[in-house]
Amino acid sequence: MKIARVFPRVTKATPDDDMCFFTPPPLLTMPEIDEVHVSCVFTYDRGKAEELAYQWGVAGVPVKIGGPAYDDPAEGDFVPGRYLKKGYVITSRGCNNHCWFCSAWKREGKLRELPIMPGWNVLDNNLLQCSEQHIRDVFHMLSQQKERPVFTGGLEAKQLQPWHCELLREAKPRRMYFAYDTPDDYEPLVEAGKMLQAAVFNPRGHVLSCYCLVGYQGDTFDAATERMEQTIRAGFMPYAMLYRDQSGKVDTDWRRFQREWLRPALVSHMFGEVWNNADQ
Repeated sequence: MKIARVFPRVTKATPDDDMCFFTPPPLLTMPEIDEVHVSCVFTYDRGKAEELAYQWGVAGVPVKIGGPAYDDPAEGDFVPGRYLKKGYVITSRGCNNHCWFCSAWKREGKLRELPIMPGWNVLDNNLLQCSEQHIRDVFHMLSQQKERPVFTGGLEAKQLQPWHCELLREAKPRRMYFAYDTPDDYEPLVEAGKMLQAAVFNPRGHVLSCYCLVGYQGDTFDAATERMEQTIRAGFMPYAMLYRDQSGKVDTDWRRFQREWLRPALVSHMFGEVWNNADQ
């Protein structure tokens, strides 16, 4: 079956093959298509996604609309290259945590392991909650890839164990991301930093990275800045992740704060200052 995939927004992970579209159907050179899948990630893009679904439907092609924005539970197996660019891979769905700001557990339910497909950028919600055999199989798959792995989906510090660190050391990842979202994440992050540094990961190499949630109700710029600096002291490069509700609206001051903490030059400078002070 020839499936066209239509996306309301382009991201780094969006596929870019000839059967991917980001606009209404072409008027003169309509490709041969059996079905159209409109895939929407963000709830605030639903309006555009529905408009695209209508426009493709008018062209006379069967249309389905779904994706995370529609609470799609993603019940099937992961198909490389279909809704994510080739190289991106998901080996498990769901999560056993119930974080208030995260929709993964609400949408996909408890963690379940999937057949492992090839790829190098791992996007699992919580890979370290998987069984030991599954995790070892994922790392074996990664060892067969030409690209050095990246763990973009995030690794949970509370789950990290020494044998995970050994697998990570052997895999030589380009980047791995942890998370500091709530106060109870901090002490596990510190311990994870110690374990990873013992496994010969140098914080100054910036392989160790950490998403830091900012801008949620009750957050302050001083508190968020302190969390970013705590992240550095734990040995991780911080990446500010701005909280958004379903409307997608964000405060302009918080957007400015996030952008400042995503500027490589500034963050590297802050990392050096905070890390050097921590050493003294």
